Amino acid sequence: MLGPDPALAQAQTQLPTPEIYTCIDARGRKLTSDRPIAECRDREQKILNPSGTVKARLGPTLTAKERSELEAKAKAEQAQQAALEEEKRRDRALLVRYPTPAVHQKERLEALGHINRVKQTAITQVSDLLTQKAKLVDEMAFYEKDPAKAPQKLKRQIDEVNQTLAAQGRFLADKDAETARINARFDAEQQRLAPLWHMAAPAAAASAAQPD
Repeated sequence: MLGPDPALAQAQTQLPTPEIYTCIDARGRKLTSDRPIAECRDREQKILNPSGTVKARLGPTLTAKERSELEAKAKAEQAQQAALEEEKRRDRALLVRYPTPAVHQKERLEALGHINRVKQTAITQVSDLLTQKAKLVDEMAFYEKDPAKAPQKLKRQIDEVNQTLAAQGRFLADKDAETARINARFDAEQQRLAPLWHMAAPAAAASAAQPD
């Protein structure tokens, strides 16, 4: 009696495991097939082993529009995640630069102090210019009855003082705007840093409590 053919036995062991596709179609029917089910191309299909366990899942076949929408959604989610990561990175950098409220307030006062010193210099110049202008106006008063007789040099000096005063006024207005920008920046940073300082406080306290 001949034994089993080894080649035939090997071929049988190499046969692919049959797969069973199953799904619930749009009409609520449970469909089963040995290949992807056309009626369920718009929904998920389960791929079962012969034992009935789920081997894999086959997602719905998307139209070009659906694929485009899905890709756009994925890109938006990636961009949102990248923005969150960038925000966390900036927060960490901000906390390293300003580890405590005192450090943050010190830098604010230093920035404002520089602006105030520059403004004070300009204010002193304005005061000197006003004194100079008052003297020139007194001289011009001598020609009040006939301004045409006033020396051109005197007229030119008054014009120059007025122009310089206007320039100093614009300069001071710019410095006031810069002061507002500095305060707005530090206010925004303080708002972002407040919860970070709160979270970092216990760790800092624990570190300080450890013996050297």
